[in-house]
Amino acid sequence: MQYPTLDRFLEKGAALSGTAPLAMIFVEDDVEVATTLRHHLQCGFGTVLALMPDAFSLPEDVETRVRRISFDCGPEGVVSAAVNRMIEAAPGRWMYYCYNAEYLFYPFCETRSVGEMLTFHLEERRDAMLTYVIDLYADDLERCPNGVSLDRAHLDKSGYYALARTDPATGHPMERQLDFFGGVRWRFEEHIPKDSRKIDRIALFRTAPGLELRANHTFADQEYNTYACPWHHNLTAAICSFRTAKALKRNPGSKFDIHSFRWHNSTPFEWHSRQLLDLGLMEPGQWF
Repeated sequence: MQYPTLDRFLEKGAALSGTAPLAMIFVEDDVEVATTLRHHLQCGFGTVLALMPDAFSLPEDVETRVRRISFDCGPEGVVSAAVNRMIEAAPGRWMYYCYNAEYLFYPFCETRSVGEMLTFHLEERRDAMLTYVIDLYADDLERCPNGVSLDRAHLDKSGYYALARTDPATGHPMERQLDFFGGVRWRFEEHIPKDSRKIDRIALFRTAPGLELRANHTFADQEYNTYACPWHHNLTAAICSFRTAKALKRNPGSKFDIHSFRWHNSTPFEWHSRQLLDLGLMEPGQWF
């Protein structure tokens, strides 16, 4: 089903009446759009929205299973504004958002649905889940000049770190909040704007009246930005993403300076949650 605008989709309201988790996929270009949508359908999201330009096509098997909304991700702030409109329209529902060429992985995702995971997470009195955006990249830029290859995907197996997140009002560290760094954005930080270097994103959250997503992928409600509850570790997830690699090979300022994303800590991506758990790139918490 296709809608000419987000307004028209919200007017219909049919897709917002359920309780199953809803995924919003924001399509910036025509790279790996179908594989992104298929992946999130397989995760078990009850509704998958493809917010994308009219110029891009979808295979029939995907187009019949998603709700397509005409959308331009280019203007600054439009993605967070669209997410906030969805939050307002469907309070109390779990939602997720990402971009094309990004793939959600969570503990045991090969055998358990995203709905099962979020049911457990909610039982632990958590309304949001921290996700780490793990940079993926092709190992050979001569064969894959845009930095993207599912078959030759690699990621960094080390080099990740966290810094205390400071409260601008007090100058003190914020409780249970950290800024996380690493991956391609860390190794090529001279080409990355300072505000875009973090790899943490609150991509899974339960909507509530007045909840507001900010442009830096955090929420105005500070509890939503915490990585765990006060009494024990909670689940975290990973979004394995070609987005940074794409941008660095597309932008004139970095395109000709980067001849390879590989380094001594690169390893092939196995497309399995076990690898991410073994590398410490997500946390199962108390979920077994």
